[in-house]
Amino acid sequence: MTSTPGTAPGTPPGGRSRLRRRAGTAAVAALLLAGIPVGAAVSADAGTPKTATGPQGQKLTVSATTGLDPAQQKVRVQGEGYGLTTGIYVALCKDNGDNRVPSPCLGGADMSGGSKTSQWIVPPGDPYEGDLAQAFGPGGTFDVEIEIAQKGDGLDCAEVACSIVTRADHRAAGDRTQDVRIPVAFAGQDPGDGGGEGVDVPAGTVSYKSAADFTTAGKPLDLLLHPDSKKLYVGADNLPDTADVDERGLHVLNPENGASESWISQAPGSTGALRASAAARIAGPLPGDGVVYNYPLRGVGSAKSGDGAATGVWLAGSTITDIAPGTTPGTVLVAQGATLSEIERATGTATRTLTLPGGTQFAADPERGALWYTDFTAGKLHRVDLASFTVSGSFDLPGGSGGMAGFTETDPATGAVWVGVGRSLLVFDAAGTLVKTLVGKDLARDAAFDTASGRAYVVWQDGGDLSDPANDNNGTLTVYGTEDFAVAAQDLSLPGNHSQAGAASLAVEPGGATVFVTSPAEGKITKLVRQVSPLVTRAPADLTAKDGEEVAIRAEAEGTPEPTVRWQVSTDGAQTWKDVEGATEFALTFTARTAQDGYRYRAEFRNDVGTTRTAAVKLTVTPATGGDTGGDVGGNGDASNGAGSTGSDGSTGGDGGTQSSGGSTTGGSDSTGGSGSTGTSGGSTGTSDGSGATVGGGVAGGTGTAATSGGSSLAATGATVMSVTLAAAGLVGAGVLVHRRARRRTEGAL
Repeated sequence: MTSTPGTAPGTPPGGRSRLRRRAGTAAVAALLLAGIPVGAAVSADAGTPKTATGPQGQKLTVSATTGLDPAQQKVRVQGEGYGLTTGIYVALCKDNGDNRVPSPCLGGADMSGGSKTSQWIVPPGDPYEGDLAQAFGPGGTFDVEIEIAQKGDGLDCAEVACSIVTRADHRAAGDRTQDVRIPVAFAGQDPGDGGGEGVDVPAGTVSYKSAADFTTAGKPLDLLLHPDSKKLYVGADNLPDTADVDERGLHVLNPENGASESWISQAPGSTGALRASAAARIAGPLPGDGVVYNYPLRGVGSAKSGDGAATGVWLAGSTITDIAPGTTPGTVLVAQGATLSEIERATGTATRTLTLPGGTQFAADPERGALWYTDFTAGKLHRVDLASFTVSGSFDLPGGSGGMAGFTETDPATGAVWVGVGRSLLVFDAAGTLVKTLVGKDLARDAAFDTASGRAYVVWQDGGDLSDPANDNNGTLTVYGTEDFAVAAQDLSLPGNHSQAGAASLAVEPGGATVFVTSPAEGKITKLVRQVSPLVTRAPADLTAKDGEEVAIRAEAEGTPEPTVRWQVSTDGAQTWKDVEGATEFALTFTARTAQDGYRYRAEFRNDVGTTRTAAVKLTVTPATGGDTGGDVGGNGDASNGAGSTGSDGSTGGDGGTQSSGGSTTGGSDSTGGSGSTGTSGGSTGTSDGSGATVGGGVAGGTGTAATSGGSSLAATGATVMSVTLAAAGLVGAGVLVHRRARRRTEGAL
């Protein structure tokens, strides 16, 4: 179900006609990039240049990649090694990951040749070379400027990962061989901020799933999750299809498993005698436990778990059409058609009465001393001042005249009034101004608010008439932010929830982790639980290590259910990836080798909802400081580790040596681990025939001696310059949490 009008931001623009077209340019009209007007460019570049390698060896360099001006930033983009048979676009785009088209993009086809929001590069001699596109230089080179902004034309780089990219032009839209991506970040961001790259759904996506169906409360009509006792109260009618038990009454359920804890089936009738009575609508909670509710036709009762019967009064007049807590603890507000009264619960006496122009339903806002009365027939919304008990304003319900009655509810946090009319949801602010209209394909039937999270939950029911092509017998749950009305969770289909047998209702646990929705037609209450796709809370950063140094890369994520992690490595500049065997912890620890220089690493987090990856980080490995030659005596030692290291077979310079074991050579310009050094299986001796310094002895019991001139003071004493444990502790301490909205800078962690 699409519950908001228009195309969602981030939708790939293949189906949009956002490009400026000219007659005779049909091929250009197929371009997938979206255009945006350009203003004055920022003259100074931000950040530092960065280069990436493409799948065919292309080199792409961007002059500025971090700290970019969100309003507008000019960047220089250079390339080389591009093919001379395929045209490309250069633009700022949403980075959708490996083997996925970068889209949507900021900028578009430059139909005049004067815009620089994107650039079109074509092979020499291409028919579009000239005003619309420029040609590659020798060797598939180009050098252009583009002017980018953080947000525009459906792209918001504050919410999604963005990169400066090259991609094949519209004549080869499916060609991914030209995709080269360099992540960029605007001021307040780092590449990879925003919770990582969501693979199947965006990172941090909220959704709900059915956890259980409760069928122990007849035909459910209304719900209340008691704020004190935490019990689930259900107002119910009889469900004719279930055996021969009359299930009318007030049911009290355990919200965890739906087990029945109590059933209050009787309430006083018109003569005061107890009789079986449905619970039509729950007004509100009693302190500690219990509720006040309306039972047909004119009963106002109260009961709590364990009561044998309800206490109540029978009102004079017409049928009660709505009920809510009164302005004092012992009263209730009651609508009997267009008549509004405040009633003493103990006696049924009306202390105040007001007759409105029309209506049957209301929502009270005690915090602001207001009550909102809806007249769906006339298409009016009336505001009643609870202090004076008079009408203080009347407002139009667009599309409400003669519309199908839905619901009226107030948001206790903001005072906004949410009114369901047919397939529309109208939101008025506390002053009565219409501020938002949400449209769905089903009927808006009820809303509940969670003030802790600032979310509104709305249940929509299908019409149930399958002869109408608009109906499919399935309802929907939607969730919105109460401040911006943005969709706050994925829409959830409610199979079989239609309005033929009554209106659905819902209750929300504080915090929104659990939602209960009724389906009168099916005689059930569905318990829904919240899920959240992985959201990165600690992201890794590029790091540099010496050959033989132990390093650790750390990433963390949150989600519901708790996500698992696996690490991946790329040896070809982040074009292809493979899993690191056994790497399923938050920290990936290994010994860096020169062969790994330039490798990229990323963490992939998964749970039942989706998969999220961190931005790739680059490992730079530098040679271990010291002599370039090592003793060959005693086996196949690694010469770069110096004379003091112990090899795999106990020999000098062996492959088993690491920097942390204290066997590397750190010296001056004349230091060597070769001439004058001897290694044996039982021990080793390191000497220096120059002015350099030799650090450490062999692990097998050897010793090291060194001249003090030319070497560092730490090296001269044989101490390790910095242990991996200390380095790890320092970098872990520098780590900070990354959140989508905070957009803080992240640090690497070892």
